[in-house]
Amino acid sequence: MVILGLTGSIGMGKSTAAHMFRLLGIPVHDADAAVHRLLGRGGAAVAAVESAFPGVARGGAVDRQRLAERVFDDPAALARLEAILHPKVRLATLDFLKRQARTRSAVVVLDIPLMFETGGQQMCDAVVVVSAPPAVQASRVLARKGMTPERYKAILAKQVTDREKRRRADFVVPTGGSKRDTLRRLAAIVRLMRGRAGRHWPPFGRRPLPGERIIQPRGKRHA
Repeated sequence: MVILGLTGSIGMGKSTAAHMFRLLGIPVHDADAAVHRLLGRGGAAVAAVESAFPGVARGGAVDRQRLAERVFDDPAALARLEAILHPKVRLATLDFLKRQARTRSAVVVLDIPLMFETGGQQMCDAVVVVSAPPAVQASRVLARKGMTPERYKAILAKQVTDREKRRRADFVVPTGGSKRDTLRRLAAIVRLMRGRAGRHWPPFGRRPLPGERIIQPRGKRHA
């Protein structure tokens, strides 16, 4: 099974690209959606987040806006939050990969907004970065409700730059043009990936994710 990573800076069209992969029949794991489930009503991270940041939970769910206000300009607080969420998100990713392996999916996509920032590329056979001109990016982001130029600038400062992401990518897909062109480029990547063998699944030989146990096949040893 080939694991294809999808990422891009804010406003670059990653969500649209993820939707297009689904239209092409490729299973997509949305890391942001996993976080929403963890923080939603009855989510597995609600109690730990409320313990670390008292007052952010309401009615059995974390108020994401209130939580964001607590951690956005506080690196130490953000690190505490990431220490709670990242292992749980990785386990959700692992569950997705296990399910897709059982159904014999040839290619899957991991949609991870902060892929390079969190080391998520280490799980992937190749990484797709979506990118658009700065003016297009800014117009998309500033059109969002509640967004300000100052907040936009602060968000960019916390992310790996678009230039660096493009440098580290295996595929760069421009999203400043037509959606038809974007879909055509993604379809070409899928065709190429279907002809490759995955290097990261089955997971034997790699370091386990937090909370994961890798059972080695009998009679074989893996470094």
